[in-house]
This record gives sequence, structure tokens and C-alpha cells, in this order.
Amino acid sequence: MLDTLRSLSRAQLHAYAAALGGWSLDALDFFIFVFCLGAISSEFHTDVKAVAHGIFLTLAFRPLGALVFGWLAERYGRRPILMLNVLSFSAVQLATAFAPNLATLLVLRAVFGFAMGGEWGVGAALALETLPARGRGFFSGLLQEGYPIGYLFASIVFGYLFVHVGWRGMFVVSAASALLVLYIRFGVQESPAWVAGTAPQRASAAALVRVAREHFPILLYLVVLMACFNAFSHGSQDLYPTFLQKQHGFSVPQTSIVTTIMNFGALAGGMCFGALSERIGRRAAIVLSAALALPMIPLWAYSHSAVMFALGAFLMQFMVQGAWGIVPAHLNELSPPTVRAVLPGFAYQLGNLAMSYMAPFQSGIAEAHHNDYAHVLAWTLAVVAVALIVVTALGREAHAAELKVSS
Repeated sequence: MLDTLRSLSRAQLHAYAAALGGWSLDALDFFIFVFCLGAISSEFHTDVKAVAHGIFLTLAFRPLGALVFGWLAERYGRRPILMLNVLSFSAVQLATAFAPNLATLLVLRAVFGFAMGGEWGVGAALALETLPARGRGFFSGLLQEGYPIGYLFASIVFGYLFVHVGWRGMFVVSAASALLVLYIRFGVQESPAWVAGTAPQRASAAALVRVAREHFPILLYLVVLMACFNAFSHGSQDLYPTFLQKQHGFSVPQTSIVTTIMNFGALAGGMCFGALSERIGRRAAIVLSAALALPMIPLWAYSHSAVMFALGAFLMQFMVQGAWGIVPAHLNELSPPTVRAVLPGFAYQLGNLAMSYMAPFQSGIAEAHHNDYAHVLAWTLAVVAVALIVVTALGREAHAAELKVSS
């Protein structure tokens, strides 16, 4: 892959860096909330399940953001709308720091979800339409790993700053994500595929409706696939810090260390399986990684020491994000070129919507059973891993399909 990296032009590198940076900072801002569930519930005198509804609202409103921002990106270009996305979710993140009560905080998390929802589809379209087809699996894997990169940064920020600034200060710090806009503004060019197209015709509402109708089976399949994927990731990640703290009494530094190690596993898995999908195909790589997650469940959920939890978390996220690393390439290759900024992101976020209640569901069962998070995390992950294997195997792929960019 070093030859592929060296072959990229400056414009391709900058576009890719912008998409990766946007997704990483998006995830950072999302996971700051995840780490602060316990502290927020304490300040507002409620339980974790009530605060975890903020995760539900964020995920539930992401499809609307994907549709609106994706449509804007088809009409006005990927680059300016990506800047708008970053500014939007950063502004809401800052506002969250000043939420006076739980109701206001939940409303802000819903608005954050709307802003967050557009970033993945717009950023992926900008990057994958700019990059050559050769090595797309590797680049897809690395791009998707912006999510665990953001989780990794959130782990580090939580470990070093939380005890000094509290949960409100964490949101203020993470709002600095807005600085990425300066890089996009001065260092990134528009997608060559979008520039070469006829944007007003492509972006018309009638054209979008027609394409959605003509390709409804693909849209439906992608939504089901992404529902499985989102259950796979959110079911294994969102409550893991709370699980470590509530069930095993881990301190802030211990939680930070375990989740940091976990996200190094996620990074490695995404890149490895993304590259592997170039050789064995997208579907085969997804099925393999999901299948390998199953034997990791006992170590991940039922260990008895920080070292073993860290090892289990590393291996689990190596498999979970290994599967996820293939998603950007797989979805963009399956999507019609006229709606590539809309369809992948919209299907992704509809899958999020379908599984958006995962965190309140898991935390509610755990709290009803004396904070036994291990059992509910284990069986839900087993179910969704099997579902992902089945749905992926029943689908199709368009491995290395041309995305209207010269390679």
C-alpha cells in the first residue's frame, strides 16, 4: 500500500485527510457524551438509562441530517457542505456544555445528531470520488477508522482532563473541532466527479425520487445491512466505559487506558480487513470479521482484571471495526453515481435509526439486574454478529467499481 500512498496527488491527500478528520472529530464529539453518561446522570439526579436517551436521539436524528446535507452536497458540492457539517456539530457541542437541565441536553443531542448525520456520506463521497480505484479497500478501511480514532481521542481527553474540567468542560474542549473548517477552506479541492457532473440536474428532487424508486431494493438492502452494522458497533462500544465503571468499579484513568487500547485494536482491524477485502472481496471480509467476533465475547465481557478486559476489548474491536472498515467502499460501490453523496449516508443513518435505542435498551436491562452489563452486552452482540453474517452473505457487491474518477 506504500506505493499506492506515494502515487496520490496533493489534492487527493488533502481531500482524504479532510474526510478522515471530519469523521474523527465527529466521533470524538459523540463519544465525549458516552464517557460522561455517569457524571451527567449524577448532576441531573437521574439514572444512566435516562441520560442514554441522548445517544438514542443522536442516532435517531442522523438520517434526517444525512438526507438534508447529502442533498445539499449533490447540489452545491461536497466541500462547502462538509465545512457546514463541521461547523454545525461543533456549535451544538459547545452549546451542550451549558445545558441547564436534562431536557435541554437531550434536545441538543438530537440537534447534534442532525448535524452529525450528514458528515459521513458527504465526507466519504468527497474522499472516494477523489481517490483512484486502486487500493480503495485500504483507503475505505482507514477512512472508517476515523470513528475509533475519534473514540481514541475521547478516551485520552477523558483520562487527562475530566478530573480537572468536569463533563461540561469536556464539551467545551471538543468544540474545537470547528478548526478543521480552516483546513478544508484553504487546503481542499472539490470532488472531481462532482465538478465534472451536471449538479443542478443531479440534485433535483424529482431525480432523487426517481433514483430511489428505481433502486429501492438496493436502498432497502443497505438499510438492513447498516442496521446490523450499527447494532454491531454501538452495541459493543457505547456502554463499555459505563460497564467498566458501574459493574467493575474502574476509575477514570483505568477506563481511559482500557478504551484507549480498545481503539488501537479498532484501528488495526479496520485497516487490516479493509486491505484484505481487496483480495477476498467485500462480503467475504465482512463475514470473516463478524464470525471471529463471536469467540471474543467471553474475554470481552466476562474477564476479571483490567489487563484481560483490555485484551478482550482490543480483540473485539479489531473484529468489529474490521467489518466496519469495508463499509465506505462497499456502500459507495453499490450506490448509483447520481446520488452517491445521499444514498450511502442516508442508508447508513437509517440503519442507525433502526438501532438507535440500543444503549437505553441495554442499560435498562443491566440496571434492572443490579448493573449486570456483562450479560446483556454478551448476548446482544452475539445476536447481531450472526445477523450481520447472514445479511451480508445474502447481498451482492461491486468490488472495485469505477466511481467516475480516473484511476
